[in-house]
Amino acid sequence: MGTEQGTYPSTAQGRVPEDSAAVIDADGTIMVWSAGARQVLGYEPEEIVGRAAADLLAADLPASARRHMADGHRWSSEVALRHRKGGRVVVPLRGTPLVDGDRRGLWLVTGAAPSKRAGPSDPGAAALWDRTLAQLPLPVVVYDRDARFVTCNEAMTLVMGKTEDEVRGLTVREIESGEPYEEFHRIFQQVLRTGGTAFHEVQAHAPGEAREHSWSIFFSPLKDEAGTVHGVSAALFDTTEQYWARRRLAVLNDASVRIGTTLDVTRTAEELAEVAVNGFADFVTVDLLESVAKDDEPPPVPLGEPVTVCRTAQRSVLAGCPESVVATGDTTHYPAGSLPVRTLVVGRGTRHRPEDPELREWVESSQARADSVATYVIHSVMMVPLRARGVTLGLVHFLRHRTADSFSEDDLLLAEEIVARAAVSVDNARRYTRERRTALALQRSLLPERPPRLAALEVAYRYLPAGSGVDIGGDWFDTIPLSGTRVALVVGDVVGHGIHASATMGRLRTAVRTLADIDLPPDELLTQLDDLVIRLDREEGPEVRGRAEETAGDVGATCLYAVYDPVSRRCTMARAGHPPPALVTADGTVRFLDLPTGPPLGLGGEPFEATEVQLGEGSLLALYTDGLVEAADRDIDVGLGLLREALSSPADTLEETCDQVLRTMLTDRPTDDIVLLLARTSTLDARNVHTWQLLPDPAAVAGARKAAVKQLTTWGLVDAAFATELIVSELVTNAIRYGDAPIKLRLIRDSALICEVSDGSSTAPHLRRARVFDEGGRGLLLVARVSERWGSRQTKTGKTIWAELPLST
Repeated sequence: MGTEQGTYPSTAQGRVPEDSAAVIDADGTIMVWSAGARQVLGYEPEEIVGRAAADLLAADLPASARRHMADGHRWSSEVALRHRKGGRVVVPLRGTPLVDGDRRGLWLVTGAAPSKRAGPSDPGAAALWDRTLAQLPLPVVVYDRDARFVTCNEAMTLVMGKTEDEVRGLTVREIESGEPYEEFHRIFQQVLRTGGTAFHEVQAHAPGEAREHSWSIFFSPLKDEAGTVHGVSAALFDTTEQYWARRRLAVLNDASVRIGTTLDVTRTAEELAEVAVNGFADFVTVDLLESVAKDDEPPPVPLGEPVTVCRTAQRSVLAGCPESVVATGDTTHYPAGSLPVRTLVVGRGTRHRPEDPELREWVESSQARADSVATYVIHSVMMVPLRARGVTLGLVHFLRHRTADSFSEDDLLLAEEIVARAAVSVDNARRYTRERRTALALQRSLLPERPPRLAALEVAYRYLPAGSGVDIGGDWFDTIPLSGTRVALVVGDVVGHGIHASATMGRLRTAVRTLADIDLPPDELLTQLDDLVIRLDREEGPEVRGRAEETAGDVGATCLYAVYDPVSRRCTMARAGHPPPALVTADGTVRFLDLPTGPPLGLGGEPFEATEVQLGEGSLLALYTDGLVEAADRDIDVGLGLLREALSSPADTLEETCDQVLRTMLTDRPTDDIVLLLARTSTLDARNVHTWQLLPDPAAVAGARKAAVKQLTTWGLVDAAFATELIVSELVTNAIRYGDAPIKLRLIRDSALICEVSDGSSTAPHLRRARVFDEGGRGLLLVARVSERWGSRQTKTGKTIWAELPLST
């Protein structure tokens, strides 16, 4: 054949290497690729195994070859193939049909022998042919019709570890016992019986080999001109490189499936170690920098200083990891300038043998490590840094002592690939853990540490953050003391999770407290809170909230706000998209209060409605977030039914009742944050409250002062008489001068003495600084100076100005 311009010269018949061979399955996929085939076309086994054989054709197969293949018959023909470098190579090929152990159709494609060969009568040609078989680099063995050894070439004697004379006349089972030799004997019998060829793959440690090999074996019948089978030949192809190439691909596939299944740093490290030991290493350790193990930000690794690491995971082919000199969970130190430290600083994987000076120095720096290397004959080591997003997280050690082969350059590339994948997962888990911890700390810092002591209510609560698989949410609650011994109860739930939800929760909780301080009614307070959420949404925009919350309606919150007055025993409530509160009366009846739902905060446009409920003394209110009653495996109605059941028989104390409710409602770690707030009502003794109706006449001021002093004397609070007189005088005077009828004075004795003056005007008072010659304008300033705190609130008929005086204990 000539040489075309720009192509490689064709390979003439008879010049194809003797060991040129490929095995192709029934689907046309290349399974085996010999060294001779690599020599002809330039493809390495790892490049070609698994590809379609048709990819190698530079032209269609000749018609005769296609016809014989379709009939399942042997064929020979010249075939134009593509060289790896792009050229066109024409070679004579022969295709032989095979059947593997599972009776699947295969094809053995080899270089075709010359069409005519000198027969045995030509002594020179016969001698060359004998030398060819004897010196063929492929192991070849011949057995007779009784499956007994006849002869083999030199390569086969090396594999067997025995001479021809030692095994002549023996069956394969007599030469070696056990697997895979029993299978070899079965295949010999099959070929002798059927006269067909067979193919078998095996991974085994041959007696004459120092290490385990992967073999592709072709069993062929030896026939005479009449087709009678006189024996069997077996040709062995060493496919160890291809085996390891497939093994590495399997490890990569395993790593992609098994590493990073959770957002847990330790579990991710364990998955990395498990995949590596199952795939290509005998012992693996994963050491994370101490800062990473503590979920902190790791600093750069210094070359001249020791590095402290935590043994986060380790796995071995031996039970219990006896090779390890550091227990899982313990910390250890890499000495300054040692091999592990240099590997961390450089940021690239390295492989070593025990005789390498730098590895020997590292091993001998610890007697326990040196003893382990000697005891288990550790002969190959790789160190690969865990790095993700430019940050060094730790170091992974890969060791071999049971596997005879040392780690290769391909093994190092594989290790770097799976470690890189694991590093991203470790970094994601570390970042998630840190963010979750920050969000939880932020959330807890914004929630009450302990229930306040209140005369109007006894309060207990439980807050449960979501389980480890879900980010911290924005659930919150609060109890806010108001003027006149009243108490506000609030429970809310911000949409979303993570730090942003916790921060939004903190802003809403602060806003509720601010609005409660100016004594807004529940429906008006929710309206103001709704406007705030809408404004926050507009100010932040989707780039702040993140892609997960870009759609309209994702930003918002639900809220329930209630105000209880122990004097009137009335509770006023309003809710914005929040679950209804439960009320347990003194006789044990449980009902969910039918409050107008109201839209969630952040939608705008819809009004909120308040409902007033009369509560008997000892009533129990249960406020909660949806995480308590909703779950993926049950409907909300089922959850409400369970809550009713849990509250129908409350325990002796509110704390025990909280625990009882959670035991009834929860069977597993919650998948959403849960808030439960229980409040048992009390009534203020009527003897501690006194009210006077006043005429809108300046003369009524003196009578009001006198009545107040008389009541204080009855209560035994004479020490507070002077300050009370001053406050009553100023507040009643302002009500008569600037307000409208009706005018009312009320004194309440609680933990503080409360003085309230109400009138029919809704105009709110304000402090002002009076000039030297002004006749008025100093009243509220005096009240502010004398009282501990003061303020005003709007009522249905006007306003109330109040002031509190501390009582000496």
